[in-house]
Amino acid sequence: MRTSRPFLTDGGLETSLIFHQGQDLPCFAAFPLLETATGRDELRRYFEGYIDLAARTRRGFVLDTVTWRANMGWAEVLGRSAGDLRRANHAAVQFARALVVESGTGAAPIVINGVIGPSGDGYDPGEMLTVDAARTLHAVQVEALAAAGADMATAVTMTHAEEAIGIAKAAMAAELPVAISFTVETDGHLPSGQTLGEAIAQTDRDTGGGVLYYMINCAHPDHFAHRLGGAASWLARIGGLRTNASRMSHAELDCAEDLDDGDPAELGRLCADLQRNLPNLRVIGGCCGTDHRHVGCMSDHLEAHIAA
Repeated sequence: MRTSRPFLTDGGLETSLIFHQGQDLPCFAAFPLLETATGRDELRRYFEGYIDLAARTRRGFVLDTVTWRANMGWAEVLGRSAGDLRRANHAAVQFARALVVESGTGAAPIVINGVIGPSGDGYDPGEMLTVDAARTLHAVQVEALAAAGADMATAVTMTHAEEAIGIAKAAMAAELPVAISFTVETDGHLPSGQTLGEAIAQTDRDTGGGVLYYMINCAHPDHFAHRLGGAASWLARIGGLRTNASRMSHAELDCAEDLDDGDPAELGRLCADLQRNLPNLRVIGGCCGTDHRHVGCMSDHLEAHIAA
């Protein structure tokens, strides 16, 4: 998936479902919506606008499964067994595939991406897993996504390198192409304190370069843009951005009662500006607080950069 015109992906699924569509998501888990016709309608309503945007702008689209919480780290609190989670991940891939068929656009490729979330909170590493523990814990979800026919997987909101490495190794064993997306704080470092460059280097070293590409997620561009200067080799490994609408810290976002959707036009410009330092940028979308407006502005500003 290499292109001079980055693929689009969606925005903040969970924040949009909660604040814009009035859905109750236990522990921010969206996959239970697949279990009812009403829930599937809400998910369809959410994704259709993004798929239409990609078709209108003739861009490829990375269609995420709604499985961020569908891993064994969250099984007990959500009251799910391993078998339940296997079925949930399979259903999520089937739902994504049905969306592709229903869209009927054919104007640009759509990649079905199996989303793998952290075993804990995406803002706070909490328990720091070892590589082996992470590989074992995430194997159930990884194998289910591979068996269901996902085109690839992405480990999203990774807070420490060891969990990312464990997921990557599980995916490689399942022959499922995998990308890794790290959460960064307002200083541009991972919540574990490690720098982004160090985390990428460690993951590449321990996986033999088996990760497709890396992403930055769940932060405003102002939080990490200053870390992307220079000619460091790891910058070439960053292939995606999923930014927050808000400049607030993760601690502030956790306490916020209202959604801060920032300035979509400004966010689009800032994301497009980052392309200058990321020569292999191939996917761009949003994270907390973003919606169709933000991703649309990102697409518009990227197009202006390409034209220039």
